[in-house]
Amino acid sequence: MKLKITTVGNSAGVILPKELLARLRLDKGDELYALETPDGIRLTTYDPEFAAQMEVAERIMRDHRELLRKLAQ
Repeated sequence: MKLKITTVGNSAGVILPKELLARLRLDKGDELYALETPDGIRLTTYDPEFAAQMEVAERIMRDHRELLRKLAQ
């Protein structure tokens, strides 16, 4: 899919067609991440920083299940 770079104020922006927005399940105001890969740049809705934080949270919840259960009571 070919995308066009256009001027947005003093910056540049890319126009995303409706079909691409629908496939990515994005709407105006949503965030899109550009990840550098060995093959080039990948646009994704996946937030690697958030995913890393969730991994840490899940590990803590798994390791301290009993403590968290007692705190919830």
